[in-house]
Amino acid sequence: MTDRTPPNRCRLVLIAPSGEDAESFGPRLLEAAAGGDVASLILPARAGEAAFQDFAAPIVRIAQEAGIAAIVAGDTRIAGRVGADGIHLEMAKDELRQAVERWQGRMIVGTGGATTRDDALELGETQPDYMFFGRFGFDTKPEPHRRNLALGAWWAELVEIPCIVLGGSDVSSVEAVAATGADFVALSSAVFGPDADPRAAVEQANAILDRTAPRFGN
Repeated sequence: MTDRTPPNRCRLVLIAPSGEDAESFGPRLLEAAAGGDVASLILPARAGEAAFQDFAAPIVRIAQEAGIAAIVAGDTRIAGRVGADGIHLEMAKDELRQAVERWQGRMIVGTGGATTRDDALELGETQPDYMFFGRFGFDTKPEPHRRNLALGAWWAELVEIPCIVLGGSDVSSVEAVAATGADFVALSSAVFGPDADPRAAVEQANAILDRTAPRFGN
């Protein structure tokens, strides 16, 4: 979190882009953090354990120093080694249940990968800390995917476990996600794309959410 008092509405989650090393991404993450409230940063898994750890270690540190929870995807060992705040795991229900039982309490344990309501409910039975609707790297269109919006709206209405819904490549897509009642909207290319200004994008996203997002508990 980049604010001591988080806003009582849908908040931003950032997803690190693929193909960047820590030296180039670190400064852009700091720019994004300077733009306003960011709840967490997800680091999607990369090929090669050593390379992923080399990337994750400094980025986790930068995120945490900026008050942003750092979540490592796909590798519990690396998450532990780099001192991440959480792990994101997409796996079968029984495996996920074991991971939740082992790691929850020490780390945030989130999951995703569900493309239907039944799949989401199955995974939700393991009591993860959040459910993610979307696929890393698939925010290639300006607007959020309609299926993700529908799943997020359904989940937010019926299930207490928080959900994150992937936005689109345009910052304005946060408005449609927030309207579903989702707890968090995830942005990646909208903030870290080749032509994006990370600080300006986060500022704009928060301004839109401040203006349009429903307040929780009201």
